[in-house]
Amino acid sequence: MRKLLNTLYVMTESCYLTLDGENIVILDGEKKLGRFPLHTLENIICFTYKGATLALMGACAERQIGLSFFSPRGAFLARVVGKEYGNVLLRKEQYRISDDENRSVAYAKNMIVGKVFNSRWSIERTLRDHAYRVDAEKLKQISNILYETIPKIDHACNLDVLRGIEGKAAEQYFSVYNDMILNQKEDFEFVKRSRRPPLDNINAILSFAYTILAGDCANALSSVGLDPYVGFMHGDRPGRISLALDLMEELRPVLADRFALTLINTKAIQAVHFDKQKDQAVLLNDGGRKVFFSAWQNHKKEMITHPYLKEKIEWGLVPYVQALLLARTIRGDMDEYPPFLWK
Repeated sequence: MRKLLNTLYVMTESCYLTLDGENIVILDGEKKLGRFPLHTLENIICFTYKGATLALMGACAERQIGLSFFSPRGAFLARVVGKEYGNVLLRKEQYRISDDENRSVAYAKNMIVGKVFNSRWSIERTLRDHAYRVDAEKLKQISNILYETIPKIDHACNLDVLRGIEGKAAEQYFSVYNDMILNQKEDFEFVKRSRRPPLDNINAILSFAYTILAGDCANALSSVGLDPYVGFMHGDRPGRISLALDLMEELRPVLADRFALTLINTKAIQAVHFDKQKDQAVLLNDGGRKVFFSAWQNHKKEMITHPYLKEKIEWGLVPYVQALLLARTIRGDMDEYPPFLWK
């Protein structure tokens, strides 16, 4: 089983990353801020314009260490990709499935089943833990609608029908997302999902979490030999990690949405951690990102029992396990892709 290693977050925008032997060195001008052995790292996420040396990029690519660059304000810029690993026959089969809608929809259905199932679980979790603090009847009604949606997914005859079902389910789920916010209601009121740009504090957290999770899924898919850019539900588009977005669908409710609720309800993140831009976009500021990543790293280390494998793993390994199961299905070792159904 893969071992979960550390993720290094570089958040001082004037920093520059370089390589010294088998170590990454973080410099701010002539000042050395840190030195970390590469063999202890799984990902490096850098919020700086100065970037990194070619030697470090090559070392990360060779060792399959994820290296992603964001602007100091949190906008995704680039991800370093090295040599392709894995059996070329696996990727050729992935491309054949992507070009065949009938085969693509079979994979996409299971991923959307996972998304709707986990969305319902998130609502049921709130009902179980906080029944006296929420409108239980309202949440139960939406939970029942999502429950009744799952059989409809299996009858979707093409991707457009499936996308329609998924869109309606997401609308129902987000209609009660605000009800699951129990504290700091004056600063965290969810009205609707706004993406580009996020227009309130909650959407800022969700968008940021989705971006980080998408990168984790892309790295996971690459590590098992799949092409993260060729998806089954998300269509081809230059620069879009379509298969990573597919894989992320079932993980959004449990790894991103629920995480955002925890940050708000425990008051770990507060209004002071956000800045509003001139274009009305709301983004996490430097302090907010530090709080986010500290909690994110701790959450990734929590142990769970994988619902399909029945083995104990860390939350942070879930994208890698699902990518492995997807690769095995595409290879023909499994009859059907098992989505992550958390409960």
